Amino acid sequence: MEASRIEKIIEFAESKNFPDSTPYSSISVEHIKSLSKRYECSGREIEIEALKNEVIPERYARNFKTFTARDQIALLDASVTVVGLGGLGGAVVEILARIGIGSLNLIDGDSFEDSNLNRQFLCTADALSTAKAMAAAQRVNAINRSIDVTHHHLFMDEQNSARLLKNSDLAVDCLDNLKTRFIVENACKNHKIPMVSAAVAGTTGHLTTIFPEDRGLRLIYGEPDRAPLKGAETLLGTIPYAVTFMATLECAEVIKIIQKKGSLLRNKLLIADLNDTSIEVLQLI
Repeated sequence: MEASRIEKIIEFAESKNFPDSTPYSSISVEHIKSLSKRYECSGREIEIEALKNEVIPERYARNFKTFTARDQIALLDASVTVVGLGGLGGAVVEILARIGIGSLNLIDGDSFEDSNLNRQFLCTADALSTAKAMAAAQRVNAINRSIDVTHHHLFMDEQNSARLLKNSDLAVDCLDNLKTRFIVENACKNHKIPMVSAAVAGTTGHLTTIFPEDRGLRLIYGEPDRAPLKGAETLLGTIPYAVTFMATLECAEVIKIIQKKGSLLRNKLLIADLNDTSIEVLQLI
């Protein structure tokens, strides 16, 4: 980045204090937008350069001090694909856009219908019949214009999976059918990227993280040709607080993968039952 852009970032920086009174240098959303327009670059580029020069974009100030500047840059440098933009996917997109994932690739061939209103954050009464992928992209832009967002009004299948996952660092499985879960897993293995997978039924949910060399979904569902199309949600429904809870756990796994910090649910299955307020982690073998 040319020196004048760095100088402008520093010129626009304001002195602020964290809640614990520690001082820091901050740059506002409006100044990032202005510099992005002036230098014909993305807001994400400005934010990364600011962080490299010890200036924190104010939109991420409350990510600190749990995150460091290096941690935030890692998020801004990351490209994440979210497959399925309903209950799980809508909440995942909301969180990842706010926390600062630099590039989001959003995939779903479905459109909103009345029964989605109980749990899908992207669905409103005015958005019924709207393509979920388009609504997700609009929501990301409304939250964080610095993010690069692409969307596809398509269902992932064996023919398009390689193209749709191209250039992604990892994928988040927010689907409601097992056949497509296995397709996403195979595509991730082929691209040599990890995948975070969750499912919800009633007030329960489960979560795992799969790396390319792992057996993955077969340890949960068995062989794909024997797995049912749908899981237990066909009998138990999908309760909104369970969906949101599991989406939050998916995002935690995504952040840990990107930042290379924390303990992952790799070769493990987290099972939560919010009716009993219980969480178990099983070792998959």
